[in-house]
Amino acid sequence: MTFTEKANKIFNQAIRDYHLKDDVDTPINNPYERDTIEYSLYLKCWIDTVQWHLEDIIRDPHINPTEALGLKRRIDRSNQDRTDLVEEVDTYFRKVYADVKPQAGARLNTESPAWAIDRLSILALKIWHMKEQTERKDADAEHIQKCQGKLGVLLEQQVDLSTAIDQLLEDIEAGRKYMKVYRQMKMYNDPATNPVLYKNS
Repeated sequence: MTFTEKANKIFNQAIRDYHLKDDVDTPINNPYERDTIEYSLYLKCWIDTVQWHLEDIIRDPHINPTEALGLKRRIDRSNQDRTDLVEEVDTYFRKVYADVKPQAGARLNTESPAWAIDRLSILALKIWHMKEQTERKDADAEHIQKCQGKLGVLLEQQVDLSTAIDQLLEDIEAGRKYMKVYRQMKMYNDPATNPVLYKNS
C-alpha cells in the first residue's frame, strides 16, 4: 500500500465517522495510537471536516452577528491547529528520511510533502460533499448533472495528486529531491506581531 492509499483510506474514515452525527461539536474519537502517522492523518482530516462545516454555518445570511464572531474565532483557532499539524507531519517525514543523502543535483520541491497531503485531505472532503450533491432528491436534473461532472474532475484530481505525492516521497527517499521545511510563522495569531494585538496590550 502506498502512503497516499493509506492516507486516503484514513481521510475517508475520518469523514465518514464525522458524518455519523454531522455535528461540529462532536468529540473526536481517534481510533489510532497516539504518536503514529495514522493518528496524525485522522486528526488532520477531522479538523478539516469540522472546519468545512463551520465555514458552511458562518455563511448563513441570517446568522446572529455575535454567533458569527464566535465562529470566526473558532475557525481561526482551527486554522492554527491545522497548520501546527501539517508541520508535525513534515517533522515525521524529516525523521523518516533523515539518513538519506541527496544526490548531486538533487532538486527542491515547491511544497513539502505534508502541505501536499493537506490538499489531499481537503480533496477527500470535496469529493464526499460533491457526491452528496449528486444524490440529492430535492435538486433538479441540471444540478445533478453539473455536480456529476465536477465529481468526475475531483476524482481524477485525487488520482493525480496521490500519484504526485507518492512520486515526491519516492524521489526524496532516492535522494533525487530533498526536503526543506519553512514554518508558516502566521503573524495574525501572534500577539507579538499582530499590531492590533500588541498596540492594545
